Amino acid sequence: MATNTICLWFDGTALDAASFYANTFPDSAVGKITRAPGDYPAGKEGDVLTVEFTVLGIPCLGLNGGPQFKHSEAFSFQVLTEDQAETDRLWQAIVGNGGEESECGWCRDRWGLSWQITPRMLMEAISGPDPGVARRVFTAMMGMRKIDIAALEAAKGG
Repeated sequence: MATNTICLWFDGTALDAASFYANTFPDSAVGKITRAPGDYPAGKEGDVLTVEFTVLGIPCLGLNGGPQFKHSEAFSFQVLTEDQAETDRLWQAIVGNGGEESECGWCRDRWGLSWQITPRMLMEAISGPDPGVARRVFTAMMGMRKIDIAALEAAKGG
């Protein structure tokens, strides 16, 4: 296990989520799976307790802690994409697998985790030296769900 790990709470679905992330995102994999050594009040011997996995190179631990806590937008993975094809593929993988769309490039997967599918050009444009370009691109983004790079490029040009 890595020295620093993000622990994500799941209600019995940590292995499903980790497997989906490993199959969807580059530099992602499922690692060690820890199972219950005996029956316990909320489960039985052999149930998955934790799953070590990486998402985009980030070490995570999926903890099957039960229904007490839910994910919120207070935590999200931001994924920088290089082009519209990659943006579309990742967005569709999340939304098309029981997830839901949100605003400005955000979406939520079926386990409740939030994702920002963000083209690199968007971040470069809004943090660049020209405040007029930043304002136009930011305004265009505010009306989007999935980010449309061609529309941002048009806004960038004025």
